[in-house]
Amino acid sequence: MIKTAIVWFKTDLRITDNETLVKALEKSECIIPIYCVDESHFKETKYGFKKTGSFRAQFLLEALEDLKNSLEKLGSTLVILKGKPETEIPKIVKEFKVQKVYAKKEIAFEEKKTEQKVQEELFKLKCEFEAISTSTLYHAEDLPFSIKTIPDVFTDFRKKTEKESKIRPCIAQPTQIKSPVLPQTKIPTITELGLELTPLDSRSVLQFKGGEKEALNRLNHFFYETKALGTYKETRNGLVGADYSSKFSPWLALGCISARTIYFEVKKYETLFGSNSSTYWLIFELMWRDYFRFMFKKHQTKFFISSGIKENKKMNTNTNATLIADWINGNTSSDFINANMIELKLTGFMSNRGRQNVASYFCNELNLDWRIGTAYFEQQLIDYDVSSNWGNWAYIAGVGNDPRGHRFFNIEKQANEYDKKMEYRNLWLK
Repeated sequence: MIKTAIVWFKTDLRITDNETLVKALEKSECIIPIYCVDESHFKETKYGFKKTGSFRAQFLLEALEDLKNSLEKLGSTLVILKGKPETEIPKIVKEFKVQKVYAKKEIAFEEKKTEQKVQEELFKLKCEFEAISTSTLYHAEDLPFSIKTIPDVFTDFRKKTEKESKIRPCIAQPTQIKSPVLPQTKIPTITELGLELTPLDSRSVLQFKGGEKEALNRLNHFFYETKALGTYKETRNGLVGADYSSKFSPWLALGCISARTIYFEVKKYETLFGSNSSTYWLIFELMWRDYFRFMFKKHQTKFFISSGIKENKKMNTNTNATLIADWINGNTSSDFINANMIELKLTGFMSNRGRQNVASYFCNELNLDWRIGTAYFEQQLIDYDVSSNWGNWAYIAGVGNDPRGHRFFNIEKQANEYDKKMEYRNLWLK
């Protein structure tokens, strides 16, 4: 039994179904829950956009506040650090004579690099480090293939996984947490992060608020208050309103709720109200999310290069600043693209249907470097998730997991099909 351990929270900001937290509690006499506001997350990327924009930053701060409250109810608190994790975490290790740090396992290049730097500094202090997978529906160890042999076509992955793998049960939240006397630290304000608070536009599909409590409220609303889950497959391509889709993605991205929690709640819903193609489809979407994470484990840095996982495929490297600005600001020749881009700019959110169309337009009609569009999404999206964002953009650009190789959307046809009465365009273009 270890005397003192750190639980380093990252994008797993919850106390329910959090294996990292529970494992640390089982193996230690007391724990120190920490979150490090990584300064690199608030800098500019090489594409000229902020790595984290104001919508996602505000959502993060709300999620941290909620996690802090939850931990305090269990007898602990959340220690907020600010700076470089590899500098700040070792300070706490030294101060409290910490013997082990537990954290969520990372899969993307930058995040893994940070994890490695922290590990190297901890090694110097004779402090152990253990990373635990907490982000996926299916555990990587339970898949019917190794990471290296996962098929590059989603359908092949899905069929075999559904048939041969099981989803592990959720882990109950702890009832008590023992911690040493911890310093009272403050969650920074958005201005302290170098950002301005952007008031959410009243036309937003939802008044998104970060935190596990809000995630569970949203789940309850979508499943039980409205029973919207029962018609999800028919409505998921909607553009206007709160309930055409689940809108779980911002909470999933920060780990305010786990994919497994959603899965088992779907199963509970099915026992109460019956299963149909809609209840299955939500699980299907969670599998897509898993798939992109596993693809990142398999292909690593390839998703960040122009040719993606298609090796030497020649892609556009056009960086025309005027075309990019027109796309961002909704000044293109397509009213459907403009409406979607204005929604993203003013709310930090856009429907799945919208995302596919604006990405296709960016890549295929403006012929711009797809990575620039991806980087803008990284800044803007309240639900930014590294593997889903870069994986989906690569897919649309024809350098990812699309077996057809090139996905070209007829924007006018899409607008007529999904916004026949121009309700969406009239909402955002007035």
